[in-house]
Amino acid sequence: MSNPLKPDLVTLELYSRARSFRYAFEGWWYVINTQHNAWIHALVSAVVLALGSWLRLPLRDWAVIILAMTAVWMAEFMNTALEALVDMVSPDPHPLAKVAKDVAAAAVLVGALGSIIIGLLIMGPPLWQRLQDLSGF
Repeated sequence: MSNPLKPDLVTLELYSRARSFRYAFEGWWYVINTQHNAWIHALVSAVVLALGSWLRLPLRDWAVIILAMTAVWMAEFMNTALEALVDMVSPDPHPLAKVAKDVAAAAVLVGALGSIIIGLLIMGPPLWQRLQDLSGF
């Protein structure tokens, strides 16, 4: 017979999972609230999603677009985490701390540039066609 005052293992596991999600969303919220570039990523993401919807992209194209966007967001999250960690362990300027931050920022830049290329390759031709159709040429 179970004790009503003692939670069972399933309840504890569900609580633990819910708490993990809460921490992840707190991290996401931190990035959005503190990182200027995250606002740029959010704006570009919204524009890409709206444009892809307007172009009625096929599912395979959506998969590639979503993967590219996810890579940029993940790089931004990791960059923010690494910057916080470097600031914590090296509050005074240090050449290696600068290297760590610069390389993490470069990872975001590489992801963003790759995503731009992917977006142009996937959405460029149908966008060009749609604009030609609208202009009557």
